[in-house]
Amino acid sequence: MRFMVMIKASQESEAGVMPSEELLTAMGRYNEELVQAGVLLAGEGLQPSAKGARVRFSGSQRTVTDGPFSETKELIAGFWIFQVKSLQEAIEWVKRCPNPMPGESEIEIRQVFEAEDFGAEFTPELREQEESIRAQLSSKA
Repeated sequence: MRFMVMIKASQESEAGVMPSEELLTAMGRYNEELVQAGVLLAGEGLQPSAKGARVRFSGSQRTVTDGPFSETKELIAGFWIFQVKSLQEAIEWVKRCPNPMPGESEIEIRQVFEAEDFGAEFTPELREQEESIRAQLSSKA
């Protein structure tokens, strides 16, 4: 099972405050541990929302809103993709993570959909297309 593990933003991360050397060192050790255990598939920190945009969809209309965005608690400051056997295993790995923000912080864990989760609507043609896209991505990595 794959899980997206999202580090929620804080006022500091949204203000562009960079992590301390101590935190970067601790996160580096944690990431090495994830890699050595075969858990980490991907992971990155994200720039503040002031450097981003949102695209809102309403039928065929598209509306672009430039950052920053006001609801800091709803924003993501970084993420990992874990490959583990269960939600409980993902939780156990996250509990070992250094606190990613000064003070209080929150990390959200969400399971990634797999092809079999979509049922009959995910036709053999769509499965073939998905496999082709994944193969292309793997060859570029």
